[in-house]
Amino acid sequence: MSISIEPHLLQHYKHTYRLLASMDTWGEPWAAVALKSQLPYGDVVVFPGSFNPTTLAHLAMLRAARAFTRRQEGGSWQVYAALSRQIVDKEAVERMTQLDRVVLLERVLAQHVKHAGILLLNRGLYVEQAQGIRVAFPQVRRLRFLVGFDKLVQILDPRYYDERDSELRELFALARLLVAPRGDDGASELSELLAREENRRFAAFVRLLPLEERYRAISSTEAREVATLEIVPREVRDFIQRTQPYEPSVPQADGSERDFYTEHTRELRSLLAPESVEA
Repeated sequence: MSISIEPHLLQHYKHTYRLLASMDTWGEPWAAVALKSQLPYGDVVVFPGSFNPTTLAHLAMLRAARAFTRRQEGGSWQVYAALSRQIVDKEAVERMTQLDRVVLLERVLAQHVKHAGILLLNRGLYVEQAQGIRVAFPQVRRLRFLVGFDKLVQILDPRYYDERDSELRELFALARLLVAPRGDDGASELSELLAREENRRFAAFVRLLPLEERYRAISSTEAREVATLEIVPREVRDFIQRTQPYEPSVPQADGSERDFYTEHTRELRSLLAPESVEA
């Protein structure tokens, strides 16, 4: 296997690698923008995720969030996809590398969600991410996190906190939530969740994001199956078919096995030398 990377794209890889390597997961909450992204200011929607891989639903949610906030809240809202070096409950998720995901996401957003940016975060909890964004970009005025319904359930789950209510109060002092329906979980399920006694005090900080039915069941987990590549953008489909990040090793006639994605990362490592591709 041989990979060919144009010089400008190789520079993207090098820049992104250095950024990812600089994100100290044990340090104070922090955020940074990817290479081609505009610095956040004013009113901002941030969509944290693993984007492993980016799907058509991710793109639809970003477009819907920008349209919804501009229509409902006024102002000229910026939208950002965000990847964290520390991802709650997804530390062992299937490859591709975070480095590949960021560079690929840059290409996808440039083609499908104009003027959308990418943030890199060093912490996994939303309250920490809000803190990092506010510290790194003090010109941000209104901050909205875009999440799926399943993620909201996680945000409200006390097992992720030492002091759930105090940390949630701190989160909602910094940001609000836009919640996209997932599967059969929509408006009525959101209302029921927020009506629970332990959640009622936070209901005013959460809004449902209207999303077309066809996107509600799409997931990155499903997209990691080759048979469902129609649910990803063409740039992602081409990358997956070329590098095979989610495929097992292929037995060879001599009894050895060939792992195409390992070959891809090794060759990329050689192009980035003396830097590494552990991200």
